[in-house]
Amino acid sequence: MKRLLAILAFAVLAFGLDAAGNSAQAQVTDINSAINKAGRQRMLSQRMAKAYFQIGQRVEVERSKKILDASVSLFDRQLVELKNFAPTPEIKENYLKLEKTWLAYKDLLVGAPPSPDNGRSVLEISEQVLALAHQGTVQLEKQSASTAGRLVNISGRQRMLSQRMAKFYQAIAWGVGNDKSPGELEKARKEFSAAHQELAAAPSNTQQIKESLDLVKQQWLFFENALNQKAGPDKRPQIAVATTSERILEEMETVVGLYEKLK
Repeated sequence: MKRLLAILAFAVLAFGLDAAGNSAQAQVTDINSAINKAGRQRMLSQRMAKAYFQIGQRVEVERSKKILDASVSLFDRQLVELKNFAPTPEIKENYLKLEKTWLAYKDLLVGAPPSPDNGRSVLEISEQVLALAHQGTVQLEKQSASTAGRLVNISGRQRMLSQRMAKFYQAIAWGVGNDKSPGELEKARKEFSAAHQELAAAPSNTQQIKESLDLVKQQWLFFENALNQKAGPDKRPQIAVATTSERILEEMETVVGLYEKLK
């Protein structure tokens, strides 16, 4: 039974990676697409750190390596697309700044096997990459000036928050978190819950969006329960956070894609 569950969990994870990768294959076609991909960069900045910390703890190692590799590749590809799409000099300049910070981040992530010392640097620079990726998303949303663009941004930020919570949980579990980590985890948890309520109340929600948000709510219960577990040497709590954070991310990818199609 345990083996079957492990196989099913791996299948879900693999599907999530493929879905995220395939949805990002196409070039940026319009402003909502740009906001989606810019928002996905925020998520990837946190997901890569999460995967790094999991590898360092020997938690779901092979899956975590696949997540890290796929996320690095996707971040690289989308950064090129967003730079090429940038509709104003200010947005272009922001993505050039992000590119420089990203190169330093990527070197930490893949330049050597995970270590606690590098892990502390990964935690720090992941915040810098997130800040620049967020700035780009906000700039693009302002170019949109539409309800759909705002909903793409908010729902896209939920993807990031799911990975941010897992990042801080795994950092604390590995002993590389700092004195701000517990507070940042709790802040992200409250922001996720509040934003979900805002999305659920959006007047422009279609029936399909409502149903997808209900699925997110269900996954949130499992993820929050995992986050409430204290990390231990048997790694079961860390594994629970690793798997549930991927499942809720997959559901949020669906929601963002649906909002992107709104006009």
